Amino acid sequence: MSRYTVEVKSATKTDPEATIGYDRPLRTFFLQAFPDPETDEYALWLGAFLEEHPTLESITEAARAIGYEVCGLTREMMLAMIREAGPPSPPSFGERLGIVL
Repeated sequence: MSRYTVEVKSATKTDPEATIGYDRPLRTFFLQAFPDPETDEYALWLGAFLEEHPTLESITEAARAIGYEVCGLTREMMLAMIREAGPPSPPSFGERLGIVL
C-alpha cells in the first residue's frame, strides 16, 4: 500500500495533511482528508471498497464531483501509484471464499 501526503481543499476548508495512495489488496486508490480530532473519522474518505476507484483519475474526479480539489500531487507520486496499480493482483483469500464482494 502506498501513502502520500497531499493537500485537499473545499470551498470552506483545507487539509494540508490529507492522504492519497493505492491499496493493493482492495485494488483501489484511496483518499482521506479532514479527520475529526475526537474520533479520527474522516469527513472525506474515498476508496474504502473493493475496486471502488481503479484509476488515479477516477478518485480525483470523484473528489471534485463532491466539492474537493486534490493539490500537490507530484509527477513522481502519480507515477509510483500508477506503477503499483499496474500489475494485476490475484483475488484475496476472502474473495476466493466469497466473503468479500
